[in-house]
Amino acid sequence: MSGQFRLLRERRFLPFFLTQFLGAFNDNVYKNALVVLITFQAARLGADSPGVLVNLAAGVFILPFFLFSATAGQLADKYEKSRLIRATKLLEIAVMALAVVGFALMSLPLLLVVLFLMGAQSALFGPVKYAIIPQQLADDELVGGNALVEAATFVAILAGTIVGGLLVAGDAGPGRVAVAVLAIALLGWWSSRAIPPAAAADPGLRVNWNPVTQTREMLRFMLEARAVFVAIVGISWFWFYGAVFLSQFPGFAADHLRGDERAVTLLLALFSVGIGAGSLLCGRLSRGRVEPRMVLPGAIGLSLFALDLWWASPAAGAFPPGQGLDTLFARAEVWRVVFDLVMIGVCGGFFIVPLYALVQQRSAPAHRARVIAGNNILNALFMVAAAAMGIGLLAAGFAVPQLFLATALLNALVAALLFAREPAFRQRGGPP
Repeated sequence: MSGQFRLLRERRFLPFFLTQFLGAFNDNVYKNALVVLITFQAARLGADSPGVLVNLAAGVFILPFFLFSATAGQLADKYEKSRLIRATKLLEIAVMALAVVGFALMSLPLLLVVLFLMGAQSALFGPVKYAIIPQQLADDELVGGNALVEAATFVAILAGTIVGGLLVAGDAGPGRVAVAVLAIALLGWWSSRAIPPAAAADPGLRVNWNPVTQTREMLRFMLEARAVFVAIVGISWFWFYGAVFLSQFPGFAADHLRGDERAVTLLLALFSVGIGAGSLLCGRLSRGRVEPRMVLPGAIGLSLFALDLWWASPAAGAFPPGQGLDTLFARAEVWRVVFDLVMIGVCGGFFIVPLYALVQQRSAPAHRARVIAGNNILNALFMVAAAAMGIGLLAAGFAVPQLFLATALLNALVAALLFAREPAFRQRGGPP
């Protein structure tokens, strides 16, 4: 094994890599199982409005990022990071034990409480996840390490979504999901035990428990280095862009491609695999440098391939509904959609990996975790804005392909502003 993959043989990276992968995987197993349960077994849960509850579930999961990210960033700077990671994994085990009770009772309120607690655990884990990477890796390994983490994250999202949907099907489904999420949490804690120590960045820090004032303080830290703040805006924009596309896949698959349920999974798979491949390719081409210039081809591709996706999309209702994958792939325009989605993912990998590495490299070590916590809050705000834009444009009569077109044009505008504001994106990275 050579290059970035060499890190997967080393204790300073592999246990952390497995821990964060299992955490993302478990989140998505539970979230999608709950969504499928609400959608298809609403009567068992006593749910009257499945569509409303699915959207409520998305809000329940994202709310803790606003409430707890400020505290999470402080804790990640104050305490030794491997111990903090193990503490968050123990919290995950406790939350999943509560999920077992929720599935046994088929209690929707309890399952939504579990979803909120999962969001809280993810909010606590996020800052330490990205702050530990530059402590365990050398500067010339930052891009490769981030590439592996981003690739694994999107593979975990895809795999967790598929596994959650498969496990929850049938009368015995909730029991299978309960066993699975608890087992995955235990595996994550087991892998976290091997993470080497990473010293506290600011052990004398006094924790401010007020999320409002601490969020304001984190904003001040983010603004200390303009390149860091611009990179964070770029990361948040990527999550906006991704949230728009992911939320529209079910409608696009059903109304425009006219596929069955498997078509939605196919679109998610194409998007996720593309991001994973783009992340790994970006890490390889960077050759150990933090290369902000790699963001440019990613930004261009995100707009160009989204424009082509709009152009290639069939009109709503142009084909009979419920077509299987074999029928879909017999149509030439579907192959063009496949190509566009994969390339959007690849360009997304090129866009996001250098930005995360830049934030880690140029943030002051004493408050790096708080900067990353601020990034998480901004990411959440952008994803909420993406949902609001999608709802608003669809209510105004936009078709899903037109929403893709609007996002492509917005991406071009945002990318132009980022590159105009920050010269680092037009410069070659430093030597490895």
